[in-house]
Amino acid sequence: MVRTGFRLILDAQPGITVIGEAADGAECVEAARRLRPDVCLVDVRMPRLDGLEVTRVLAGPEAADPLRVVIVTTFDQDDYLYTAMRHGACGFLLKDAGPGLLVEAVRAAARGDALVSPAVTVRLLARLGEQRHRPAARAGAALTGRETDVVRLVAVGRTNQEICQELFLSLSTVKTHLASVQSKLGVRNRVEIAAWAWDTGAVSSR
Repeated sequence: MVRTGFRLILDAQPGITVIGEAADGAECVEAARRLRPDVCLVDVRMPRLDGLEVTRVLAGPEAADPLRVVIVTTFDQDDYLYTAMRHGACGFLLKDAGPGLLVEAVRAAARGDALVSPAVTVRLLARLGEQRHRPAARAGAALTGRETDVVRLVAVGRTNQEICQELFLSLSTVKTHLASVQSKLGVRNRVEIAAWAWDTGAVSSR
């Protein structure tokens, strides 16, 4: 029923086509590798292989050709959220977020951005801020001042357009800074940039 609802919502949007469905996690991995969709929507709790493991396999650091994965779940739990982000998810939505946010999350993922349900964003940032897995000496050491400004805004959930407005930069300049940051830090997307920023103390939970 949920998959049918998602298909009806997404297929009704211009520029979005649902090309496959899966009844469990193992089937999801097989279908995703075969169909190569622009975006995969994955539930946390699925038979045979849970959504967090599916995310790790499809989008994690060891994925040879990673896909963009958005988690959609009824379970608003910090450990699920944190693990999903660590495994490479580029979105985390609660099923009660509404069709508008679902469509926005899919479009954001397709263009390489990330979206987390507003209801859990603050908790994500706070929790990431408590983690200090990487050496503090790496915090911004390789970044220019402007790149650091961009990283801090990414870490608090700003979109590229919002960064443009806050820093008075063009969209192409923001994208150039983000590409440079990803190269310098060895990360693949803005979620990993945000995680790095909170891990190293480049921003604080305040």
